[in-house]
Amino acid sequence: MEEKQHIGKLFDRIAGTYDRLNHILSLNVDRRWRRRAVKGMSPCTTVLDVAVGTADLAIELIRQGKASRVVGIDLSLEMMRIGREKVERQRMSDRITFREGSALQLPYEDNSFDAVTCAFGVRNFSDLELGLDEMRRVLKPGGQLMVLEFSYPRNKMVAWLYDLYFSHILPAVGRFLSKDKTAYTYLNKSVKNFIWGEKMTAKLTETGFRVPRFTTYSYGIASVYRATK
Repeated sequence: MEEKQHIGKLFDRIAGTYDRLNHILSLNVDRRWRRRAVKGMSPCTTVLDVAVGTADLAIELIRQGKASRVVGIDLSLEMMRIGREKVERQRMSDRITFREGSALQLPYEDNSFDAVTCAFGVRNFSDLELGLDEMRRVLKPGGQLMVLEFSYPRNKMVAWLYDLYFSHILPAVGRFLSKDKTAYTYLNKSVKNFIWGEKMTAKLTETGFRVPRFTTYSYGIASVYRATK
């Protein structure tokens, strides 16, 4: 309940401007990250997209032919409402469905999905290990996990610019456009406080995933993590 009140309501408040802000603040690079992350997946039948949000990743999975059916789950009803509208415009409603629910207690049986994906959502889990364990639980044996998330640049100059952007520019622009005083400050902190790189792959190993690996995008600003059950 606490998770729903905090994360779900936070994203409900900014849902109307979320997509526009993401694309503006990332100079549309976030679209390319999703395309590359999905391109590296093997085609399968059923995919669970955790923290589906406004369905950009789910749509990309169908568009690239990586899934026959995608089930999206999220705590934010307003984000999913916008996602449904996008899916309808793409005429994918028969292949992408939505369900309210928590990543920490997925409402599915063990071994239900061929793949589980999550884009820019795992850093918001109140219990990362539990969330990853749930994702592994609902995966079929041999199923693939793909997680796309912000990370931290190793290059000192890029890291300095990254800190400047995330600490000052993004929160200010986010507050101005979304009219929300706290959401983009929270998003900034959630990125800076999250694990990345080798620490994230170690966490995947601890949770029981096999052969975890990661690839960085855009000088390390984002990373894609892949593993199997």
